[in-house]
Amino acid sequence: MSTPATPPTKRRQQLVQTYRMAKKTDPRIGLFTLGAFVLGALVGFAVIWFLPGDGPISLILAIVGALLFGLLAATLVFGRRAQAAAFGQLEGQPGAAASALQMLRRGWKTDPVVGFNKQQDIVHRVVGPPGIVLVGEGHPQRIKTLLATERRKHERVLPETPIHEVVCGRGEGQVPLDKLVKHVTKLGRHLKGADMTDVLNRLKAIDAHRPAVPMPKGPMPTKGMRGQQRGR
Repeated sequence: MSTPATPPTKRRQQLVQTYRMAKKTDPRIGLFTLGAFVLGALVGFAVIWFLPGDGPISLILAIVGALLFGLLAATLVFGRRAQAAAFGQLEGQPGAAASALQMLRRGWKTDPVVGFNKQQDIVHRVVGPPGIVLVGEGHPQRIKTLLATERRKHERVLPETPIHEVVCGRGEGQVPLDKLVKHVTKLGRHLKGADMTDVLNRLKAIDAHRPAVPMPKGPMPTKGMRGQQRGR
């Protein structure tokens, strides 16, 4: 069954919300978007105008081409800068990695805060084609210990499933927040649909004994931002 299309009014509201959010950290986003539209429109007009033919039809086609090229260029620039602004606002906040991982496409399951300690170091879990991906954020040394603990728990239940460890951050050997989703999706393909279902069922044995932990408060990406990520 197909997903209903987003109503135009709601889509406009999402764009306005995304723009306001992005402008807080990128005040020039509007200027760059406008510049991209103008440049794209000029290119589009020139491409269509110099095609064989003349008269009113050529002028109309050139104007339509200018609008299409301009809108495409503006959309690309706006999407990239808005995404960068969103990651900029998330970075350094507790739970930022989980917020970024929510942008993963269908076929992935993200479980925030499957491991934690009193110092607020956190481990999130993603299940997808690569297997199990444990994503840690926090103090470099403490998070390694926390990741090792979580790995042992998962290996006891799923000894044959690939388990990857990723530390989100700007330090050596870590993955920056804005590259986290791309890094996770490139870890390979080891699980298919039926295998993933089996893995998720077995993980219930681990999750049933975990204390309930609320996600740290912080900004979450808007629906518009998730759409920009999926469209890349």
